[in-house]
Amino acid sequence: MKSYLVLICLLLLSFGTWGQSKKDSVAIRELLEKEASTWREGNVKAHADCWAVKPYSRILISTKEGKTIDLDPKIIVNPPANLMGNGGHAIISNVKMSIIGNSAWVNHDEESVSKDGQSSFSYEMRLLEKINGAWKLVGQSVHSYK
Repeated sequence: MKSYLVLICLLLLSFGTWGQSKKDSVAIRELLEKEASTWREGNVKAHADCWAVKPYSRILISTKEGKTIDLDPKIIVNPPANLMGNGGHAIISNVKMSIIGNSAWVNHDEESVSKDGQSSFSYEMRLLEKINGAWKLVGQSVHSYK
């Protein structure tokens, strides 16, 4: 009898855990989509809302030419006027994530399509934290490729 009770409790606990991860994974995916679209739209306020710049935040970018850019995370929430709002859209695919408590690590592929239809590709790693119940980006690594 005790073993059945333990089994039922474990099943109920696992369903609750799976539900939370599923809910969080959907919220994270929506955040990634929002971050990509607000950047291209030039919506500075909505884009900044996707981020929480922390003392440990970092944005590393590898270009197709093999250069590395260590971008100041403050630029992502307060960019110069010419840096964002260039139109186009992003296609995010192959999303894989690990969610542990209020932290998440997400890998995905991205195809960025400019407003004139030109595509560029990158592998991206994103670091997120749940702050006041909302997922925020705190760091990322972008690796562009041909």
